[in-house]
Amino acid sequence: MRVRQSLPALVGAVALALGMSTAATAAPSAAATPCGYYSSSSDSYYNHCTNDGSRVVIEVEVSGWNYEQCVGPGVTWLGSKSKVSDAWYVGRTC
Repeated sequence: MRVRQSLPALVGAVALALGMSTAATAAPSAAATPCGYYSSSSDSYYNHCTNDGSRVVIEVEVSGWNYEQCVGPGVTWLGSKSKVSDAWYVGRTC
């Protein structure tokens, strides 16, 4: 009788443990794309982290001269890392 009563508790504990390990493995992928400028080994990106759907102006630093670009929510590819070295929010929407 005790085995039948403890079996649901055991199944619940295993399910909880599996759920927690799945959540822990999902966290690094979110950290892989930080807000703002970031780069991979070959490309440069800007991640506009927002929940309101706003579009913002960023300044992109490239070899030669900088330029402004309007970006929406999420990740925007800026170009090759060999050409783009930084990008930042300039304080206005577009």
